[in-house]
Amino acid sequence: MNDSISEYLDAIWLQRDLSENTLLAYRRDLHLVQRWLGDSNKTLLTASTADLQRFMAERLAPSEVSARSAARWLSAVRGFYRHQCLHHGLAQDPTADLAQPKIGRYLPSVISPAQVDALLNAPDVEHPLGLRDRAMLELLYASGLRITELISLPLTSVNLRQGWVRVVGKGSKERLVPMGESALVWIERYLLDSRPVLIPTGGAVLFPSRRGRPMTRQTFWYAIKRYTVLAGINASVSPHTLRHAFATHLVDNGADLRAVQMMLGHSDLSTTQIYTHVAQLRLQTLVREHHPRG
Repeated sequence: MNDSISEYLDAIWLQRDLSENTLLAYRRDLHLVQRWLGDSNKTLLTASTADLQRFMAERLAPSEVSARSAARWLSAVRGFYRHQCLHHGLAQDPTADLAQPKIGRYLPSVISPAQVDALLNAPDVEHPLGLRDRAMLELLYASGLRITELISLPLTSVNLRQGWVRVVGKGSKERLVPMGESALVWIERYLLDSRPVLIPTGGAVLFPSRRGRPMTRQTFWYAIKRYTVLAGINASVSPHTLRHAFATHLVDNGADLRAVQMMLGHSDLSTTQIYTHVAQLRLQTLVREHHPRG
């Protein structure tokens, strides 16, 4: 079964250009159900619809995992069976009659502009690492990059003269995103004063680690957690929080949704429309808190 799972994941990686994180999640989901089926001396290739329904009832109950995780599991398993039916002669797809879990509308948490300012001001810019982190935070908020996109940026991706950053996002899709004046100022200062200290021999990556190597997602995630505490922000903040703040604050101030979609790198406008709901929810909250008849 391990070979069948690996062969399926290799196939969808080539066909759909999925991210490494998505592939790892699919692999975990498929091995999870395979181990569960093994207790009944069955495999994914011999499982019935009733077997998978029992698995969902026992392991994917609402009290155990979120509906979103259950939906991802079902997507991975459905894809596996469709692949087996299409390419390996499996007679019947046992997921054909499984109901899709209902997923409510996800509204991302957003910090206020004042909280963003506090977070951006938290790094000690007199230290090379602090100056690097300030430049990264400024760029993250100014351009709405994903964390993987940010830490993967090559030095050549930034055009300081024109004020653009060239980003290669999901599906190897390339986009140009404006950086904004504040981010430009801090990136210029970082390139002049900090980067030569962190990577004196030179290198391709724009934001190296303290050892002069490409940063990991975890390294920057922990840095943001530390700066959140220093800034006195009583909220859960991650790199993606700044991406949400970038989009929400643009929509709050009347930015065109299509333009926001292009800057975020969303392939579907419906994904970007979530930020209109976030803005509406913020307005409703303001009315309730400050209007005398709210």
